[in-house]
Amino acid sequence: MNILVTGGAGFIGSHVAEAYARQGDRVVVVDNLSRAQLLHASPRTAEFTWNLLAKTPNVSCVRGDVRDAALIADIVRDVDAIVHTAGQTAVTTSLTDPVADFETNVVGTFTLLQEARRYWAQLQGTRRSAFRVVHVSTDEVYGSLGATGAFNERSAYAPNSPYSASKAASDHLVRAWHHT
Repeated sequence: MNILVTGGAGFIGSHVAEAYARQGDRVVVVDNLSRAQLLHASPRTAEFTWNLLAKTPNVSCVRGDVRDAALIADIVRDVDAIVHTAGQTAVTTSLTDPVADFETNVVGTFTLLQEARRYWAQLQGTRRSAFRVVHVSTDEVYGSLGATGAFNERSAYAPNSPYSASKAASDHLVRAWHHT
């Protein structure tokens, strides 16, 4: 398969890209190597991860932004699936610069979905029915867990930060595109 992994230099995206590549799939990683990613809590920085991925068999790295419709349109025309892990993920950044969260997490997801829909609409047969977009979110869309309990897919959304609100909005976009 040909897989697009957005945010592939991040913690989750890099592991997803490596796993697909190990099983023989061809992976295109798109990442903008933003400052927020460089500050993530992973022991591997985005630059280090990027350099490792660039040397991984079956992986191609494209430095770019998920909000760039022309770039995404060019890349999705050759994929069988998209794993969307790109996003501004630092809660503290969302408190000081909530626009960055909205732009990346909501507008970026919107752009990706629009280009994926355009591509999917021209597919035929089994390629069309097999095409998938997998969206990675966060448990923070459900609010604070507290000392006991657990969240599941039926839990009510209760985001408590601009970050979690932007991820909840992107979840709703994905659901809407799926149903329409």
